[in-house]
Amino acid sequence: MADDVQFTADGITLAGDLRTPPGAGPHPALVLTGPFTGVKEQVTGRYAARLTEAGYVTLAFDHRNFGASGGAPRRHEDPQGKLADLRAAVSFLRGRPEVDGTRIGAVGVCLGAGYALRFAAFDPRVKVFAGIAGAYNSPYAMRSGMTDQGYQGALTEFTEILERQDQGGAPEYLPAVAADGPAAMPGDEPRAYYGTERSAAPSWANEVTVASLRELVTMDNMLGADFLGPKPGLIVHGVVDRFCSPEGAEEAYKRMDGPKKIVWLDAHRHIDLYDAEPYVSQAVTATVEFLAEHL
Repeated sequence: MADDVQFTADGITLAGDLRTPPGAGPHPALVLTGPFTGVKEQVTGRYAARLTEAGYVTLAFDHRNFGASGGAPRRHEDPQGKLADLRAAVSFLRGRPEVDGTRIGAVGVCLGAGYALRFAAFDPRVKVFAGIAGAYNSPYAMRSGMTDQGYQGALTEFTEILERQDQGGAPEYLPAVAADGPAAMPGDEPRAYYGTERSAAPSWANEVTVASLRELVTMDNMLGADFLGPKPGLIVHGVVDRFCSPEGAEEAYKRMDGPKKIVWLDAHRHIDLYDAEPYVSQAVTATVEFLAEHL
């Protein structure tokens, strides 16, 4: 059972679901952050419920601009804002009587794993990091995958959009997923989750700002791997993943210099780790075992 809670970050009201395990506290706590465009009733909520069953207070929440949280433009990816949201979420947890404020971890799924890694690396209140099916974005990797010319072309296109907004134009949007035509997450696999009842959530909308794509190709969350130590870090990843590369997960793991573990699951679709069994249970088990040792 989740309690509806609110807290603020930079004056923006954020909506969250707080789950507390039975028994006398205070309990260790986890803040969760999830996929691009995701809301708390989807992937983070699923993992939060399972981790609370394992004895952790969990906070799954909607980042600014998404879901039931405030912020504008709506459905716009704001990397620095998301890091500030995570900071405020930990402050909120540390103010709760049921939480042991000295035992807080950050757990991220998909794009959220990169944010959780970078956040945990630079916030001394966070004692451990776990990333599941993570996207550890780096502009170096993005440029390499797009070629120099392609990367500069993308930056030019996105900057033209932002210039129109700077001059008074409205934010420009595209579908998050689509059967035909352009989409922020193209292809059948993202649509198999976000375009079906699997992801049904009243606060999720099938759109995102075009400028959000600029944030995806310029953010450097991989940097967190270089600064996480001496904190412990766990990476759980599918052996095949067309959207969050196993090579990126391997690089993040290698760049961590504290206690660390990488767990490879025999999953062949990125969204398998969103809601499919046995993969979610395997990811939860690996995370709980690591947290038991390090939190």
